[in-house]
Amino acid sequence: MPRPPDEPSPAGDLRRVAAVGPFFGLRTEASADGPGGEGYRPLADCHGPRDPAAPLAGRVTAVAERLGTEERRVAGALVFQGLAARLWSIALGSAVLCGRMPSLAPERVWWHPDRMAPDDLWLPEPVAPPVADPESAGQSEAAVDDGRLAPLHGAIRSLCHVSQRLLCGKAGSALAGSLRLPHGWCRTHGRPDPAHRALELAERLLIRRPLHGTGTVRAASGDPDPAFTRRGCCLYYRVPGGGAVRRLRAPAAGIAPAQAPLGTEGADSPASSRSSTSPASWRARSWSSARAM
Repeated sequence: MPRPPDEPSPAGDLRRVAAVGPFFGLRTEASADGPGGEGYRPLADCHGPRDPAAPLAGRVTAVAERLGTEERRVAGALVFQGLAARLWSIALGSAVLCGRMPSLAPERVWWHPDRMAPDDLWLPEPVAPPVADPESAGQSEAAVDDGRLAPLHGAIRSLCHVSQRLLCGKAGSALAGSLRLPHGWCRTHGRPDPAHRALELAERLLIRRPLHGTGTVRAASGDPDPAFTRRGCCLYYRVPGGGAVRRLRAPAAGIAPAQAPLGTEGADSPASSRSSTSPASWRARSWSSARAM
């Protein structure tokens, strides 16, 4: 039976969240042929055993080629961060703006590796899971990490030799980047309470495993944007032309991971003991890497 127009629904919630920006949107409509008819694959397909012909492996190869690197771990880490940021954006935006989150079960979310946000993800006829407190860190973590990022983490590591710690750092950076846009959007639209809730939720998530120790996020006095300080290497220095940078910023939602609008690289990064790039050089390289994603 159809819902009344004014009754909240998972699809309606997702439309509200999509107003923040394209990185917070995804397709939700039903289709006669289903997402598979347009070349989408269930996100669960990315969690299977290593398969060079699988969409995840193809995406890693494509990103490596566009970046001009032979190090698949660099491309794999960026692909992981990009997908993590998309999932965090939808979960965090829904929790903060709607007070509830849709089910992001990997068998329900479909992914198209060759499309850009918001059309890279498709959640046909979204449903709401039984969530008691969507603003709790545990509920938000379950909406994304349990069954979503953890298997994807394993799949990426099976495709390329990249450390577990580095990928956890990428997930933390993805969360921080996914915080920035709704936080700023709420402030711009005169909604300081949701902006504060977004920051608090991100802070709580970052002290829970597996994100614990990956970095910290805070809003400095007089600075409208939350700053994220990460405590690990991002591999940007391994991107051809990337150079050594002291300050790396976590990705703003809607921007590819290499664009880094937030944060600082930790002391254990190889970049920390080398000279930093100029702002102009950083921006130019960021856009180049963003196009590769």
